[in-house]
Amino acid sequence: MKLSLAEPKYFKDSVTIISDLVNEARFKITPDAVELVAMDPANVAMVIFKLLSSSFTEYDVKKEQELAINLGNLKQILRRAKPDDMLNIELKDNKLKIQLKGKSTRTFSLPIIELDEKEQKVPDLEFPLEIQTTSSILSDAIEDVDIVADSVSLMAEPKKLTVQAEGDLSKAHIEIPEGDETKIKTEGSSSIKSKYSIEYLKKMVAGSKLADNVILRFNKDYPLKVEFKEVDKVLLSFVLAPRVEND
Repeated sequence: MKLSLAEPKYFKDSVTIISDLVNEARFKITPDAVELVAMDPANVAMVIFKLLSSSFTEYDVKKEQELAINLGNLKQILRRAKPDDMLNIELKDNKLKIQLKGKSTRTFSLPIIELDEKEQKVPDLEFPLEIQTTSSILSDAIEDVDIVADSVSLMAEPKKLTVQAEGDLSKAHIEIPEGDETKIKTEGSSSIKSKYSIEYLKKMVAGSKLADNVILRFNKDYPLKVEFKEVDKVLLSFVLAPRVEND
């Protein structure tokens, strides 16, 4: 197995974002992509990552392999990658060899770890709505509600997404109308509302580093799916469990 990336950004930024949710995870290296599916330790959020072979300058994978890695350690190494470094990854003597090649050549090796958890399966979820908007609109809305509370309500109507939060004394209410940058597809004309953790959403909207646009899918008291995608390069999506009100 030998992989080379002329733009380390997609791998570096993805690992940084994922490592905020998951400490250890199993990468699946297939002939088409580097993939990862993992749950956070609290079983509240799932992360789904795919870096396509087309984003690599060299992608030599003869057979599918699985490598479990400590993501915190991997993040520290990738942090040393400069934007114009060539990033080479090889599997050697049961270690992951990572080489950063620029004005100097720096080589690191990481141990492959044992992970006894079972393989995670992506749940088969069906959603009555899909909202496409810019990553910056979503990031701003989450930063706004973060000021007042630790959970956020998302409410979708045919022509508008409302993001709101309520603390003991403060409230935040953000309306995002459908327009050039925001498209809302819903089944039916009624509104759909659900509540989620802001702490997790803040970690997920960091995916805006990878893609300019984001897709949101949710339903009442149902998981939220957040998806960042750069065509022919990278997909980073998250599934977040709802906060169900006990009325």
